[in-house]
Order: sequence, then C-alpha cells, then structure tokens
Amino acid sequence: MPDANGTVLAFAARLRGLDDEALTRLVTARGVRDHGIHDFFDLAEALLDRASVQHALERLDRGTLAMLATAGELAAVTGAPSAAELARRLGVDAAELGRRTTLAVEAGLLAEDSGRYVPWDAVTEQLRAWPSSGLPTAPELASAPPPAALEPVSSSDARFVDRGAGDRAFATLVAVTELLYALRAEPARRLARGGTALPDARRLATAASVEPEDVDLLLDIASRAGLADAGADWTANPAAETWLTASRLERWAVLAGGWRDRLPEELHDLLRQRAHAVWGGGLLDYLGWLYPAGGTWIRERAEQAAREAELLGITGSSTPSTPGAALLLDGPEAATTAMAELLPAEVDKVYLQPDLSVIAPGPLEARLDARLRVFADAEPGGLASSYRVTAQSVTRALTAGESAEGIREVLSVISLTGIPQPLQYLLDDTSARFGALRVGSLDPGAGAPDSPDAGASSYVRSDDPALLDRVVVDQSLAVLVLRRTGAHRAVTRFDAGVLYWALADARYPVVAEDASGAVVVMRRERRSGAPAVVGDDTAAILVQRVRAGAAEEPEETGQAWLARQLELAIRNKLTVNVVVRMPDGSETGYPLEPAALAGGRLRARDRRSDIERTLPLSHIVAVTPLG
Repeated sequence: MPDANGTVLAFAARLRGLDDEALTRLVTARGVRDHGIHDFFDLAEALLDRASVQHALERLDRGTLAMLATAGELAAVTGAPSAAELARRLGVDAAELGRRTTLAVEAGLLAEDSGRYVPWDAVTEQLRAWPSSGLPTAPELASAPPPAALEPVSSSDARFVDRGAGDRAFATLVAVTELLYALRAEPARRLARGGTALPDARRLATAASVEPEDVDLLLDIASRAGLADAGADWTANPAAETWLTASRLERWAVLAGGWRDRLPEELHDLLRQRAHAVWGGGLLDYLGWLYPAGGTWIRERAEQAAREAELLGITGSSTPSTPGAALLLDGPEAATTAMAELLPAEVDKVYLQPDLSVIAPGPLEARLDARLRVFADAEPGGLASSYRVTAQSVTRALTAGESAEGIREVLSVISLTGIPQPLQYLLDDTSARFGALRVGSLDPGAGAPDSPDAGASSYVRSDDPALLDRVVVDQSLAVLVLRRTGAHRAVTRFDAGVLYWALADARYPVVAEDASGAVVVMRRERRSGAPAVVGDDTAAILVQRVRAGAAEEPEETGQAWLARQLELAIRNKLTVNVVVRMPDGSETGYPLEPAALAGGRLRARDRRSDIERTLPLSHIVAVTPLG
C-alpha cells in the first residue's frame, strides 16, 4: 500500500496492472493528450497533474467527493482507512460505500489494497485547495443539505402539460421526418468545431420548417435514436428507411427511447426520481448541489436533455407529461400507450387539386406518405400533409422505374376527388417526354486528339435536335461549355454527374444511361471532404503505445521498467525499497534513496545503515515505493 501521499511510481505500477479496456476508459474520461506520453510513468504523471485531477473531480457526485476527502483526512492521521471505517465515518451502508469507492478507483483518484483506501497525493492536495476557489470543504461535502424538496405535479397541471406535449411531439416527428428525407437526398456537412455548416443548416431548416438554430438539436435527437450518423457529414442511415415507413406512434417511441437510453449516466436516475415533479430551476439547483465542482458541464448536459425532452413531448414547461413519466419509469412501450391519446389520428385519403397539389385532411399514414414522395414533393405544412406533383418529381419517379399508369393507380386508390385533368395531362406529357435527353460518360482514352470528343468527359444526346439546340444555347448552362459533335449530340469536359444534375436542376427531361443505353438512377455525389469520423481513437492509440513499450519487460524484473522506476525516484528524491538478488540466490530488500544510475549500476544512500551502496542493475529484481 502506498503512503498517504502516494507517488507517481506507485501509480504507474497500478496503471500497468489494468487491462486495456479499463485503461482506455480512464484515458478517455480524463481527456489525456497524446503528446509526450511514451510509457506508464509519463501517463501516471499526466493523470496526476492537478488540472487532470480537477477535471475528474468535477464529474464526481457529492457523496463520492466526501468519501475521497474523508479518506484523505483519515489516512493523514491514522493511516489508510478500511471500508468499514469509511462507511462508519460517512454514515452510509457498505453498498453505497462500494459504489463511491468503485467510482473513485475507476477514475484514477483512489488507491485500494486489501480493503483499505487512500486518495493519491494530487487528489488530496486538490481537495484541500478547494476552499480557496469557493468550493466545499470536506465537512461541507459530507453535511451540506440538498436544496428544497421536489415540487409535485398537480392533476390540473398534468392535463395542461399533456395537451401541449402532444402538439410538440407531433411537430418534432414531422421535423425529424423531413430532416431524414433531406439527408437521404443529400448529406449535410459537419464543421470540425461541431455543428452543421450554415448552407446545409439553412437547407435542412427549410425542409423541416424550423429555424436554422434548431437543426443541430433535431439532428442530435435523430442520432440518439440511431437514425442519423455523424461523420464528416450528417447522413441518414439504413435504420432511417424502416423508421420512415412506421406509424407516427412507432416513430415517436424510437425517438423517445433513444433520448432515454442515451441520457448521461449522471442524469438517468435523477430524472427517474423526478418523473412526477417539476424540473426547471429546481433540477439545476439540485444538480449544482450534487456536483459541487461540476461547473458548466453538468448544467449544459441537463439543459440539452431538457430541451430535447420538451421537443419530444416528454415534458411541457419543464414538467413531465403523462407519456414522459411513463417513459422514465416504465419504458417506451408504456409511454407509447400514453402518447396514443395525444397525437392526432392518421388518414389514408387525400384531395387532388387542379393546381397539382395533394392535400391530406390530417397526417397521412406513413406508408402512403412514403409512396407519395416517390412521385411528389412534400411541402411544409401543419397538421395536414401537403404535396405537389411536378414534371421533375414525375421524371424522378420514372427514372426510378415507376410508370405513369402505376402513378395513376396509386392516386386513384387514395384520392377522394378523382384525378383532375391538369394532373392527367402532366403525367401523359412527362411520360411522353421522359428520356428526351440522355447523359452518359465518355471513355477518357477513346477519342483521338483530333476527334470531336477530344478532351470531353461526358455527352448529352437527343432524338430531338431542336431540344438539343435549346440546351446548348441555354445561358444558365453556359458554364458547361457544351460543344455540338453532331445534330443529336453534344459533349463537355465535365463528368456525367455534373452534366446530369445541371440539366435536371434546369428542369430538362434528362436521364442518365450506361454504355448499353440502360437508364441509370443518379444520386447527388457526397461532397468531398474528410473521411467519416468513426470515433476518437486517441486513447486507444496511446494505450497501445505505452503497452507496447512494456510488452517485452516482465512487470517486476524487466530492466527497462526497473531503470525507469529508479530514474523517477532519483528525479523526485524518493526513498524506495530495492530488492536485490544475492550471489546465493536469496533476495534482500534495502530502503534506498537513489542518487545516480549510469553504466548499468545504481548508486544510492541506504537509509537504514546510512551508507552509500553501488548495486549492479542486473542484480535488482524489484523496486517499490515505501509504504
């Protein structure tokens, strides 16, 4: 057991004994920088740095902090206390003490040996310095009472909260749905510092009928539910495809369950306890008491969770709704049953208007909504679902393999008003003109230097020379520098994707084709940029490095490990116990203060006999701190 102050030497030995998973968790939690960490001693010094220790203390609850402060005080007076002594001093049972000590040990703040506990040196020093920064003393950590009791929710308040919760949940479902459809069509770029690039935030905000500043919050809700992936770009993942065709209740259950399952650990139990109580300022006051050194990080986490809870109808005006309370206490299934009474009923019929709009008298069933979006564009709206059929949307459907007759069949089944003549005409005309322009790629090596295709990357062809004439002289397409190579063909140096989307955006009846002339479905290319970020692997890399440095050296007898321990003792003027193998094979320990290590020999002062000893490093089998 190390002495009450602990040492880098002892901590390095503890770190070396951890498995890779535990070590990676510790490095990640502390945010250790990769720079300058080469072995376990470097890592120990980094973790015992006062700033790193403070970072860890900020994330501990008041009870665990009180345990650390009390253990430090007892260790300074009577030696490292036992679990029973700590429990008795703190007035807690063995289970609660076990929770606190486990947290502190895993956080790299507490040393444990044979049921006795002592904080590391830097931890005790940091806690003793807290009062000068306005933070609690050890007695205050253990005795300061929590804020006022919880404010219960009355039945009248609950009815009021539930009415608003259903409206907000419905609005968020609509917004997330449109957000995912927009991401499916085109990813949104993420900034290195966090957040969404402004042009994409505006695009997504328009699609979802929300303010640009709300986009990141909605993306976080979708990400927590496992529907959107955050790499270099925000993208809709395969799970979103299934979600988009589920009922609104099923969709809400996924979003609400994702919010609940991914609550920060420090909030999960606390919010369960407040399932029938007002959150608001009282929740933040309690968190400030529970995490006395938490600063802004705990407040930001709580405020983020509370904002998302409001959007999802889990709370209303900082008060849990009936579905929200069920979610926190019983899970998504019980919450969905409660939310069923609050969401508007879905419809399965629409009105087709002569202006080519499609209006549903309420929220349209998800399967019909998904089917309509194949050949119609969704429009921002409120409770009713609204769509518009255009030549471009019909062309998109035809390109994907739909037919005009198939579209008519769908519309005839769901329409309450038949199919208006303008819509019939649009379907017929678009179908007749479909594929009038065809875009394809050119083989870069196919054209000779003096051929018409020289320097070209793609072509557009048409059986209608007049239509091709319009394309070539269209000023909005001048940047393509289209060059005629015949009555029915033009080429450009831009690739086929650029050419296709330029023509499609200009509302020409264009399709893409492969070398055999078969129609190819085009999707907008994902913008170039940094590869998707799978996760921060800095901690894993650091652990691999320090582990590799010690891999070939047994823990006690490795020469490099022993030398590094002795160098650290020399630098910090530590007295250590050095075990030496004698000529007859026996082992003897000496309490030494190492002075120099050179030429494979250690020179040190023997504290027991007060003489200087010189020992071959090859005869030293272990170095341990004196406890």
